[in-house]
Amino acid sequence: MRQKVVLITGANGEIGHGLIRFLAENTDANIVALDVVPLDKALRPMCSTYIVGDILDQMLLGRLVVEHEIATIYHLASILSTKAEYNPETAHRINVEGTMNLLRLAVEQSQWQGTSVKFIYPSSIAAYGISSLEEKARTGAAKEEEWHYPTTMYGCNKLYCEHLGRYYDSYYRQLAADCGGTETVDFRAIRFPGLISAETMPTGGTSDYGPEMLHAAAKGETYNCFVRPDTTLPFMVMPDAVKALILLEAVPKSRLTKFVYNVTSFSLSAQAIFDIVQEAFPDANIQFAVDECRQKIVDTWPEEVDDTAACQDWDWEPDYDCDRSFNDYLIPAIRDRYQI
Repeated sequence: MRQKVVLITGANGEIGHGLIRFLAENTDANIVALDVVPLDKALRPMCSTYIVGDILDQMLLGRLVVEHEIATIYHLASILSTKAEYNPETAHRINVEGTMNLLRLAVEQSQWQGTSVKFIYPSSIAAYGISSLEEKARTGAAKEEEWHYPTTMYGCNKLYCEHLGRYYDSYYRQLAADCGGTETVDFRAIRFPGLISAETMPTGGTSDYGPEMLHAAAKGETYNCFVRPDTTLPFMVMPDAVKALILLEAVPKSRLTKFVYNVTSFSLSAQAIFDIVQEAFPDANIQFAVDECRQKIVDTWPEEVDDTAACQDWDWEPDYDCDRSFNDYLIPAIRDRYQI
Protein backbone atom coordinates (compact mmCIF):
# COMPACT_ATOMS: atom_id res chain seq x y z
CA MET A 1 0.00 0.00 0.00
CA ARG A 2 1.60 3.26 -1.12
CA GLN A 3 1.60 6.08 1.42
CA LYS A 4 -0.24 9.30 0.61
CA VAL A 5 2.30 12.13 0.81
CA VAL A 6 2.99 15.80 0.30
CA LEU A 7 6.03 16.32 -1.93
CA ILE A 8 8.18 19.42 -1.35
CA THR A 9 10.91 20.15 -3.89
CA GLY A 10 13.66 22.61 -3.01
CA ALA A 11 12.87 21.63 0.56
CA ASN A 12 16.12 22.94 2.03
CA GLY A 13 15.52 26.51 0.87
CA GLU A 14 14.06 29.52 2.66
CA ILE A 15 10.41 28.69 2.02
CA GLY A 16 10.98 24.97 2.52
CA HIS A 17 12.19 25.44 6.09
CA GLY A 18 9.08 27.31 7.12
CA LEU A 19 6.69 25.10 5.17
CA ILE A 20 8.05 21.82 6.57
CA ARG A 21 7.86 23.15 10.12
CA PHE A 22 4.28 24.33 9.66
CA LEU A 23 3.07 21.08 8.11
CA ALA A 24 4.84 18.97 10.73
CA GLU A 25 3.46 20.99 13.64
CA ASN A 26 -0.09 21.59 12.37
CA THR A 27 -1.05 18.65 10.15
CA ASP A 28 -0.65 14.89 9.92
CA ALA A 29 0.86 15.14 6.43
CA ASN A 30 3.52 12.63 5.43
CA ILE A 31 6.21 14.87 3.97
CA VAL A 32 8.63 13.77 1.26
CA ALA A 33 11.38 16.39 1.02
CA LEU A 34 13.53 16.62 -2.11
CA ASP A 35 16.58 18.83 -2.63
CA VAL A 36 19.94 18.69 -4.39
CA VAL A 37 21.69 19.15 -1.03
CA PRO A 38 21.16 17.15 2.18
CA LEU A 39 18.18 18.35 4.19
CA ASP A 40 18.89 20.43 7.28
CA LYS A 41 19.29 17.96 10.17
CA ALA A 42 16.72 19.83 12.24
CA LEU A 43 14.07 19.20 9.56
CA ARG A 44 14.73 15.51 8.98
CA PRO A 45 12.62 14.20 11.92
CA MET A 46 9.66 16.18 10.56
CA CYS A 47 9.68 14.33 7.22
CA SER A 48 8.62 10.79 6.36
CA THR A 49 11.37 10.70 3.74
CA TYR A 50 14.06 13.06 2.55
CA ILE A 51 15.81 12.56 -0.76
CA VAL A 52 18.98 14.13 -2.12
CA GLY A 53 18.29 14.42 -5.82
CA ASP A 54 17.67 16.54 -8.88
CA ILE A 55 14.27 17.39 -10.38
CA LEU A 56 15.88 16.82 -13.81
CA ASP A 57 16.52 13.16 -12.88
CA GLN A 58 13.74 11.23 -14.63
CA MET A 59 14.64 7.96 -12.90
CA LEU A 60 14.34 9.61 -9.49
CA LEU A 61 10.95 11.08 -10.35
CA GLY A 62 9.81 7.71 -11.68
CA ARG A 63 10.75 6.13 -8.36
CA LEU A 64 8.71 8.77 -6.51
CA VAL A 65 5.65 7.82 -8.57
CA VAL A 66 6.13 4.11 -7.84
CA GLU A 67 6.76 4.49 -4.12
CA HIS A 68 4.27 7.22 -3.12
CA GLU A 69 0.75 8.41 -3.70
CA ILE A 70 1.32 12.14 -4.08
CA ALA A 71 -1.62 14.31 -3.03
CA THR A 72 0.03 17.75 -3.18
CA ILE A 73 3.25 19.08 -4.68
CA TYR A 74 4.83 22.26 -3.37
CA HIS A 75 7.34 22.95 -6.13
CA LEU A 76 9.84 25.30 -4.49
CA ALA A 77 13.01 24.30 -6.36
CA SER A 78 14.47 27.00 -8.60
CA ILE A 79 17.53 29.08 -9.39
CA LEU A 80 16.76 32.65 -8.27
CA SER A 81 17.06 35.88 -10.22
CA THR A 82 20.64 37.00 -9.58
CA LYS A 83 22.21 33.54 -9.86
CA ALA A 84 20.16 32.81 -12.97
CA GLU A 85 21.74 35.75 -14.81
CA TYR A 86 25.19 34.22 -14.46
CA ASN A 87 24.11 30.99 -16.14
CA PRO A 88 20.74 31.53 -17.83
CA GLU A 89 20.76 28.27 -19.78
CA THR A 90 21.24 26.20 -16.62
CA ALA A 91 18.55 28.28 -14.91
CA HIS A 92 16.18 27.55 -17.77
CA ARG A 93 16.78 23.81 -17.53
CA ILE A 94 16.11 23.73 -13.79
CA ASN A 95 13.35 26.32 -13.62
CA VAL A 96 11.42 25.28 -16.74
CA GLU A 97 12.35 21.70 -17.62
CA GLY A 98 12.31 20.77 -13.93
CA THR A 99 8.85 22.29 -13.54
CA MET A 100 7.60 20.47 -16.64
CA ASN A 101 8.93 17.19 -15.21
CA LEU A 102 6.96 17.78 -12.02
CA LEU A 103 3.81 18.80 -13.90
CA ARG A 104 4.02 15.65 -15.99
CA LEU A 105 4.46 13.61 -12.80
CA ALA A 106 1.44 15.35 -11.27
CA VAL A 107 -0.75 14.60 -14.31
CA GLU A 108 0.30 10.95 -14.24
CA GLN A 109 -0.48 10.72 -10.53
CA SER A 110 -3.82 12.48 -11.05
CA GLN A 111 -4.83 9.97 -13.70
CA TRP A 112 -3.79 6.96 -11.60
CA GLN A 113 -5.55 8.23 -8.49
CA GLY A 114 -8.68 9.49 -10.25
CA THR A 115 -8.41 12.84 -8.51
CA SER A 116 -6.37 15.95 -9.27
CA VAL A 117 -3.01 16.38 -7.59
CA LYS A 118 -2.65 19.92 -6.28
CA PHE A 119 0.41 21.67 -7.70
CA ILE A 120 1.34 24.73 -5.63
CA TYR A 121 3.82 26.94 -7.44
CA PRO A 122 5.63 29.94 -5.95
CA SER A 123 6.09 32.53 -8.68
CA SER A 124 7.56 36.00 -8.26
CA ILE A 125 7.23 39.71 -8.94
CA ALA A 126 10.17 39.05 -11.29
CA ALA A 127 7.46 38.01 -13.77
CA TYR A 128 6.69 41.72 -14.17
CA GLY A 129 8.66 44.10 -16.36
CA ILE A 130 7.69 47.76 -16.22
CA SER A 131 9.25 49.86 -18.96
CA SER A 132 10.38 52.92 -16.97
CA LEU A 133 10.37 54.54 -13.55
CA GLU A 134 7.86 57.07 -14.85
CA GLU A 135 5.55 54.29 -16.00
CA LYS A 136 6.01 52.54 -12.66
CA ALA A 137 4.90 55.68 -10.82
CA ARG A 138 1.79 55.89 -13.01
CA THR A 139 1.00 52.18 -12.71
CA GLY A 140 0.65 52.03 -8.94
CA ALA A 141 -0.23 48.59 -7.58
CA ALA A 142 0.30 46.08 -10.38
CA LYS A 143 -2.44 43.57 -11.15
CA GLU A 144 -1.77 39.97 -12.12
CA GLU A 145 -2.54 40.49 -15.82
CA GLU A 146 -0.32 43.56 -16.33
CA TRP A 147 3.27 44.19 -17.45
CA HIS A 148 4.31 40.71 -18.54
CA TYR A 149 7.68 41.79 -19.96
CA PRO A 150 10.28 40.32 -17.57
CA THR A 151 13.91 41.31 -18.12
CA THR A 152 15.57 38.38 -16.32
CA MET A 153 15.82 34.71 -17.18
CA TYR A 154 14.27 33.93 -13.79
CA GLY A 155 11.31 36.21 -14.52
CA CYS A 156 10.86 34.70 -17.99
CA ASN A 157 11.00 31.21 -16.47
CA LYS A 158 8.43 32.05 -13.81
CA LEU A 159 6.01 33.65 -16.27
CA TYR A 160 6.32 30.74 -18.70
CA CYS A 161 5.80 28.18 -15.93
CA GLU A 162 2.65 30.00 -14.85
CA HIS A 163 1.37 29.43 -18.39
CA LEU A 164 2.61 25.83 -18.40
CA GLY A 165 0.62 25.20 -15.23
CA ARG A 166 -2.49 26.70 -16.79
CA TYR A 167 -1.99 24.49 -19.84
CA TYR A 168 -1.52 21.28 -17.85
CA ASP A 169 -4.52 22.16 -15.68
CA SER A 170 -6.98 23.06 -18.44
CA TYR A 171 -5.69 22.14 -21.90
CA TYR A 172 -3.36 19.16 -21.54
CA ARG A 173 -3.50 16.92 -24.66
CA GLN A 174 -6.65 18.71 -25.75
CA LEU A 175 -6.73 16.94 -29.13
CA ALA A 176 -6.30 13.43 -27.72
CA ALA A 177 -9.08 10.90 -28.16
CA ASP A 178 -9.68 10.81 -24.41
CA CYS A 179 -9.65 14.61 -24.05
CA GLY A 180 -11.73 15.59 -21.03
CA GLY A 181 -12.03 12.01 -19.87
CA THR A 182 -9.13 11.90 -17.43
CA GLU A 183 -7.96 13.91 -14.46
CA THR A 184 -5.32 16.60 -14.82
CA VAL A 185 -3.30 18.61 -12.33
CA ASP A 186 -4.90 21.27 -10.10
CA PHE A 187 -2.41 24.13 -10.64
CA ARG A 188 -2.29 27.14 -8.29
CA ALA A 189 0.44 29.81 -8.26
CA ILE A 190 1.39 32.72 -6.01
CA ARG A 191 3.46 35.68 -7.17
CA PHE A 192 5.51 36.45 -4.09
CA PRO A 193 7.09 39.83 -3.33
CA GLY A 194 10.55 40.01 -1.79
CA LEU A 195 10.70 37.45 1.04
CA ILE A 196 12.57 38.02 4.29
CA SER A 197 13.43 35.17 6.65
CA ALA A 198 15.17 35.16 10.00
CA GLU A 199 15.86 31.42 9.82
CA THR A 200 17.87 31.08 6.63
CA MET A 201 20.39 33.14 4.71
CA PRO A 202 19.37 34.74 1.39
CA THR A 203 20.26 32.61 -1.62
CA GLY A 204 20.58 34.73 -4.73
CA GLY A 205 17.43 36.80 -5.10
CA THR A 206 17.65 40.34 -6.46
CA SER A 207 15.37 41.59 -3.66
CA ASP A 208 17.71 40.08 -1.05
CA TYR A 209 19.30 43.41 -0.11
CA GLY A 210 16.68 43.68 2.66
CA PRO A 211 17.49 40.45 4.50
CA GLU A 212 21.19 40.81 3.65
CA MET A 213 21.29 44.13 5.52
CA LEU A 214 19.77 42.50 8.60
CA HIS A 215 22.02 39.46 8.67
CA ALA A 216 25.18 41.48 7.99
CA ALA A 217 24.36 43.98 10.73
CA ALA A 218 23.70 41.20 13.25
CA LYS A 219 27.00 39.49 12.37
CA GLY A 220 28.95 42.74 12.54
CA GLU A 221 29.90 42.54 8.87
CA THR A 222 30.21 45.41 6.41
CA TYR A 223 27.47 45.42 3.79
CA ASN A 224 27.19 47.36 0.54
CA CYS A 225 23.55 47.70 -0.47
CA PHE A 226 23.39 47.32 -4.26
CA VAL A 227 20.31 49.50 -4.90
CA ARG A 228 19.51 53.21 -4.51
CA PRO A 229 18.10 54.36 -1.16
CA ASP A 230 14.80 55.31 -2.83
CA THR A 231 14.30 51.84 -4.36
CA THR A 232 10.96 50.51 -3.14
CA LEU A 233 9.61 46.98 -3.41
CA PRO A 234 6.80 44.97 -1.81
CA PHE A 235 8.00 42.58 0.90
CA MET A 236 6.68 39.80 3.09
CA VAL A 237 8.15 37.80 5.97
CA MET A 238 8.44 34.05 5.74
CA PRO A 239 5.62 33.11 8.15
CA ASP A 240 3.19 35.00 5.90
CA ALA A 241 4.63 33.34 2.79
CA VAL A 242 3.99 29.93 4.34
CA LYS A 243 0.51 31.03 5.39
CA ALA A 244 -0.28 32.06 1.81
CA LEU A 245 0.81 28.68 0.43
CA ILE A 246 -1.24 26.81 3.01
CA LEU A 247 -4.36 28.93 2.42
CA LEU A 248 -4.15 28.58 -1.36
CA GLU A 249 -3.68 24.81 -1.12
CA ALA A 250 -6.69 24.42 1.19
CA VAL A 251 -9.30 26.50 -0.66
CA PRO A 252 -11.86 24.63 -2.81
CA LYS A 253 -11.10 25.04 -6.49
CA SER A 254 -14.64 26.29 -7.08
CA ARG A 255 -13.71 29.54 -5.30
CA LEU A 256 -10.70 30.28 -7.49
CA THR A 257 -11.03 32.78 -10.32
CA LYS A 258 -7.34 32.78 -11.33
CA PHE A 259 -4.43 30.42 -11.71
CA VAL A 260 -1.96 33.06 -10.48
CA TYR A 261 -2.42 35.34 -7.48
CA ASN A 262 -0.49 38.31 -6.14
CA VAL A 263 0.10 38.49 -2.41
CA THR A 264 1.78 41.26 -0.45
CA SER A 265 2.26 42.62 3.03
CA PHE A 266 4.09 45.97 2.98
CA SER A 267 6.17 48.10 0.62
CA LEU A 268 9.37 49.66 1.87
CA SER A 269 12.29 51.64 0.47
CA ALA A 270 15.88 50.49 0.88
CA GLN A 271 16.47 53.65 2.94
CA ALA A 272 13.63 52.71 5.31
CA ILE A 273 15.09 49.23 5.76
CA PHE A 274 18.50 50.81 6.40
CA ASP A 275 16.99 53.07 9.08
CA ILE A 276 15.26 50.16 10.84
CA VAL A 277 18.42 48.05 10.79
CA GLN A 278 20.61 50.94 11.98
CA GLU A 279 18.28 51.58 14.92
CA ALA A 280 18.25 47.91 15.92
CA PHE A 281 22.01 47.45 15.41
CA PRO A 282 23.70 50.84 16.03
CA ASP A 283 27.15 49.49 15.16
CA ALA A 284 26.02 48.28 11.74
CA ASN A 285 28.33 49.23 8.90
CA ILE A 286 26.05 49.54 5.87
CA GLN A 287 26.64 51.72 2.83
CA PHE A 288 24.85 52.21 -0.46
CA ALA A 289 27.00 51.10 -3.39
CA VAL A 290 24.68 50.87 -6.36
CA ASP A 291 25.22 48.02 -8.80
CA GLU A 292 23.75 49.54 -11.96
CA CYS A 293 23.03 46.18 -13.58
CA ARG A 294 21.08 44.86 -10.60
CA GLN A 295 19.42 48.25 -10.14
CA LYS A 296 18.08 48.09 -13.70
CA ILE A 297 16.43 44.78 -12.88
CA VAL A 298 14.79 46.03 -9.69
CA ASP A 299 13.59 49.16 -11.47
CA THR A 300 11.37 46.97 -13.71
CA TRP A 301 9.54 45.46 -10.72
CA PRO A 302 6.44 47.16 -9.22
CA GLU A 303 6.63 49.11 -5.98
CA GLU A 304 3.28 47.63 -4.99
CA VAL A 305 1.08 44.77 -6.16
CA ASP A 306 -2.68 44.41 -6.04
CA ASP A 307 -3.68 41.32 -4.04
CA THR A 308 -7.44 41.96 -4.09
CA ALA A 309 -8.16 38.66 -5.86
CA ALA A 310 -6.34 36.61 -3.21
CA CYS A 311 -8.21 38.47 -0.45
CA GLN A 312 -11.55 37.77 -2.12
CA ASP A 313 -11.00 34.23 -3.41
CA TRP A 314 -9.17 32.60 -0.51
CA ASP A 315 -9.35 35.07 2.38
CA TRP A 316 -5.75 36.16 2.14
CA GLU A 317 -4.61 38.62 4.81
CA PRO A 318 -1.04 38.99 6.12
CA ASP A 319 -0.43 38.53 9.83
CA TYR A 320 2.64 40.78 9.74
CA ASP A 321 2.63 44.43 8.76
CA CYS A 322 5.91 46.34 8.56
CA ASP A 323 6.22 47.09 12.29
CA ARG A 324 5.34 43.60 13.41
CA SER A 325 7.58 42.03 10.76
CA PHE A 326 10.67 43.75 12.09
CA ASN A 327 9.90 44.26 15.78
CA ASP A 328 8.14 40.98 16.59
CA TYR A 329 9.72 38.56 14.12
CA LEU A 330 12.88 39.56 12.27
CA ILE A 331 14.94 41.50 14.78
CA PRO A 332 14.26 39.25 17.83
CA ALA A 333 14.79 36.07 15.80
CA ILE A 334 18.00 37.33 14.21
CA ARG A 335 19.32 38.47 17.61
CA ASP A 336 18.61 34.99 18.91
CA ARG A 337 20.19 33.35 15.85
CA TYR A 338 23.48 35.20 16.35
CA GLN A 339 23.20 35.23 20.18
CA ILE A 340 23.28 39.00 20.47
